[in-house]
Amino acid sequence: MSGRSPGPNLTVYPKRIPFWHLLVDKGAITQDVLDYEYAGSGTEDDPFAVAWIPNDSRNPQFFSGARKISITLTVAFASLIVSLASSAYSGSISEIIADFQVSTPVATLGLSLYVLGFAIGPLFWAPVGEVYGRQVSFFISLLFMAIFLAGCAGAQNIWSLCILRFFAGSFGSAPLTNGGGTISDIFSARQRGLGLSLYAAAPFLGPSLGPIIGGFLGMKAGWRWVEGLLAATAGFVWLVSTLMTPETYAPVLLRERANRLSRITGKIYRSKIELEKGPVTTAELLRKTLSRPWVLLFKEPIVLLSAVYVALVYGTLYMFFAAFPIVFEEVRGWNPGMGGLSFLGIMVGMIIGIICTIPANLHYTQIQSQHGGYAPPETRLIMCMPGAIAIPISQFWFAWTNYPSIHWIVCIIGTAPFGFGVILIYMGCMNYLIDSYTIYAASVLAANAVLRSIFGAVLPIVSTWMYDGVGIHWAPSIPAFISLLFLPFPFFFYKYGAAVRAKCKYAAESDQYMRKLAENTVQEKKRRASTAEPEARTEVPTMEMERVATVQSI
Repeated sequence: MSGRSPGPNLTVYPKRIPFWHLLVDKGAITQDVLDYEYAGSGTEDDPFAVAWIPNDSRNPQFFSGARKISITLTVAFASLIVSLASSAYSGSISEIIADFQVSTPVATLGLSLYVLGFAIGPLFWAPVGEVYGRQVSFFISLLFMAIFLAGCAGAQNIWSLCILRFFAGSFGSAPLTNGGGTISDIFSARQRGLGLSLYAAAPFLGPSLGPIIGGFLGMKAGWRWVEGLLAATAGFVWLVSTLMTPETYAPVLLRERANRLSRITGKIYRSKIELEKGPVTTAELLRKTLSRPWVLLFKEPIVLLSAVYVALVYGTLYMFFAAFPIVFEEVRGWNPGMGGLSFLGIMVGMIIGIICTIPANLHYTQIQSQHGGYAPPETRLIMCMPGAIAIPISQFWFAWTNYPSIHWIVCIIGTAPFGFGVILIYMGCMNYLIDSYTIYAASVLAANAVLRSIFGAVLPIVSTWMYDGVGIHWAPSIPAFISLLFLPFPFFFYKYGAAVRAKCKYAAESDQYMRKLAENTVQEKKRRASTAEPEARTEVPTMEMERVATVQSI
């Protein structure tokens, strides 16, 4: 195929593609790509199968270290801002109540509806990311998030404020949905651990920082400046993302490459991934995206119990955003700025939890090696066990040390184990679900995200009624008792999870698939060893395995 010349207005780069062209042209190719001998005949019946070629400069995994770091930090910062905007609102909620003359539950809707957007948005952004790529989803998401937050700053009544925040949360959820995939695109499985840890920490550290920023800024300049700052920051992240993050999703890149090669040569090229999967229409993709998560949620007990447990923990975190202003501002008389600092206990606990995931992942890697690269999914639950114990202890500690007569530091220290437990429960349960439902991981995580966001939206409103009805001691004790009911979960499934999975249709199918994949990997390694063939990353994984790799190291 060498010696071909490109058609008019279709540039072929000699060796490397300039960075600015990576940003605007998904199908850009080099001469090596054009001259490569692809499998196939170039006809409709037997098209050329386009995959990554050796040392492919457009392969995101061959980006320079500096470029990978910049993309990782951009995605992590975008996730941080999206999650921070949810709780920064709570720091200025007293000013909103005074400005619009509404009750606390009504004002809390601005927090709840924003989080509810996290449940609605992924149902749209997940298929957009698959069909059009991650770059497009980030561009639209962050731009409209900034626009809606700017609208919040000028809202003239509580209802327009709440509606605008709902749309801001819905549009802003793309980094939470597709960000992990971007990091997975640019790092190999062995390298992506640190990048995914940074990305995974952002959605939890953001809500802890939000009340501090919102509290002080709202107190000094007013709640409109809080929303304005969030809008400006979202706009800045949108600009940085637009200028720093090229498309990284392999199926989209290879599809565009195949189209470009077809236009240049007049032959028929198809992405190897699409040839293996077969044609999938946008309607079929939407149907699968919208229906399968609910099927798994209600037919697989592991998915249901894990999702409810994580949703309860996540919802309790957002209950604190409504509860802390009551406990520290109304009862203790703190100003909103100082009230925001009360979240430092949770944030410190989260940081400790993130640090603890490092040895936990190393331990898992050792077990994985002992089992030939396929560790039992229940191994992931070891991480959950200390978290399951820490959460109810922290909740009871907070509930019964928040008397005004007891020094405030005792109460805040008591929230640190909760932050610690949130990280371990989330990381452990997510990895358990991913390992148990490998080929259905995206649907399982979507079901979990929807339920988690619904709890995060509803519980802050319920929290204000609980604190008004039963007081500042029994209100946080209620979720503590519920957490006690779920405490045996990781221990029970660690012992009996394998037997439960064997009786679950989708879990059993996933287990069979992974065992077959492991066998094929072993056989491939033996073949390479016998032929002395060097390992080179020239192909892309299948769609299902790419999605698994997106979050497997979280």
